[in-house]
Amino acid sequence: MDFISTFDMFKIGLGPSSSHTMGPWAAARRFLKAMRKEGTLDRVARVRVDLYGSLAKTGRGHGTDLAVILGLCDWDPTTCDPGAVHEEVTRVRAGRTLPLAGSRPIPFDREDVAFHMDVTLPFHPNALTFAATLEDGSARSETYYSIGGGFVVQEGEDAAARAVAPGVPFPVETAADLLRACREGGLTIPEVVLRDELAIRDEEAVRRGLARIWSAMRGSAFRGAYAEGILPGGLEVVRRAPRLNRSLLGDRAEAASRSPEAWVEAVRASAGGFEATLKWVSCFALAVNEENAAFGRVVTAPTNGAAGVIPAVLLYRACFHEGGGEAVEPFLLTAGAVGAVFKKRATISAALGGCQAEIGVSSAMAAAGLAQTLGGTAEQALMAAEIAMEHHLGLTCDPVGGLVQVPCIERNTMGAVKAITAAQLALEGDPARAKVSLDAVIRSMWETALDMSAKYKETSEGGLAVQIPVNVVEC
Repeated sequence: MDFISTFDMFKIGLGPSSSHTMGPWAAARRFLKAMRKEGTLDRVARVRVDLYGSLAKTGRGHGTDLAVILGLCDWDPTTCDPGAVHEEVTRVRAGRTLPLAGSRPIPFDREDVAFHMDVTLPFHPNALTFAATLEDGSARSETYYSIGGGFVVQEGEDAAARAVAPGVPFPVETAADLLRACREGGLTIPEVVLRDELAIRDEEAVRRGLARIWSAMRGSAFRGAYAEGILPGGLEVVRRAPRLNRSLLGDRAEAASRSPEAWVEAVRASAGGFEATLKWVSCFALAVNEENAAFGRVVTAPTNGAAGVIPAVLLYRACFHEGGGEAVEPFLLTAGAVGAVFKKRATISAALGGCQAEIGVSSAMAAAGLAQTLGGTAEQALMAAEIAMEHHLGLTCDPVGGLVQVPCIERNTMGAVKAITAAQLALEGDPARAKVSLDAVIRSMWETALDMSAKYKETSEGGLAVQIPVNVVEC
C-alpha cells in the first residue's frame, strides 16, 4: 500500500495555489535536478514551459508563470522571502534573462511560458512540459502533472511504487483500515499515525516537524490578521481579517501585534461567548487565506485554496478549550491520516474534483482532528470527518478571474464552522448507529467528481466565475 506521511499532507510554501503554484514550482525544480544528475544542466541554452488544461486556463490568476520561473531559478518556496518573489520575476522579465538553477544566465522571454488553454492532457487537467534546448542543438523534455496538494507526478512514473515506505507497521488504504489498526492495537488514531511516521524518521524529527507546521499555520494567521490592504490580481478585494481582528481585540490589538504568541494569548483573553468565538473562527480562516491570495507563506492543508480551514479549527481548539498546546500534535496527526485516505481513494485536486476536494477534504480533516482532541474515540473522529464531507458533496470550484479569492476565501470560513459543528455532532453521537461511513462518503465524493462538468473544476468557465467580468492583472 502507498504511505502518505503527515508531512506530505502539510507542506509549508507560498500561495496562492498548491496545484497551480506549488506543484509547478516543485516540477521545475525536479526538472533541474534531473538535468543536473545527467550532466546536461551546464549545457542548457534555452528553456520553454508549456502549460495545459487548468494550469493554462487559470494559470495567470494562480501565479503559475511566476512559479515556474522561480522554480527554474531553484528558489525554495519553504524558505525564500515571499516579499522578494515579485521583484525576482520582474527582474527576469525586464532583463529577458533567467538565472537557471540560480547561476547560469540564459535568454528568457515571456513567450517561453506558453498557455495552451485549448489542450488538456489525458492523465490529469494540471499538466506542464519543460523543454530544454542544449548548446549543441539537442533537446531534453519532461512532462509533469500537478495532482493536488503540491503533489507532482512525472509522466510515466509509477506513483504507487514511489510512495511505498517499507516497514510501516500499519499500512492504511481506507478509513476501515485505520479503524481496524486502532481496534487491534488498542491505539488512538494519532498513536497509529505516529508509529507509522517513526518507521521512516526519528521521534525528535516528527515532533520538530509538527511544531514547525503549527508555527507556520499560526504565523500565517497572525500576519493575515494585521496585514491591511487590497489583494493583488484585479478584483480589488479588500482584506477583511484585520478589521475583524481589531474589533474583537479592542485595546489589546496593538500589544498583541508583537508576535504570534502574544496574539494567541490576547485571543484567549478576549473570549466572550458564542458570537465572539464564531467571529474569531472566521477571522482565523480569512486571515490565512488572505495571506495565501497575496502570495504569502502558508501551509498546504491539504491545499492552498483550503489552507485556512485547519489552522482556524486548530486555533479554535488552542484558544477556546483546555489543553490547547497538548492538542496540536494529535490534531495534526489525525487530520493528516484522514487527508491521506481522501487522497488515496478520491482526490484533493479541485481541477479533478471541484471544491469538494479542497474545502470539503480540509473540513473533514479538521473535524476529525478536533473530535479526537476533545476526547472522542477513533470511531467518533472518523464520524466527524464523514459528517463534514457529507455536507460539502458536489461543491464546485469556480474561482472568479482564476484567482483564489472569490468565493475561495469565504469558503474557508464555512469549512471551518462546518468542521466544528461536525465534531460536536460526532462527540454527541453513536457511531454504531451511523448510516453512512467515511469510506462510503469518500466513494460518493469520487463518483460526484467523475460526473461533475469540467467547467466547474477550477477552469473559471462556469458558476460564479462567469457572472463577474474581471480583467486579471498579470503579476
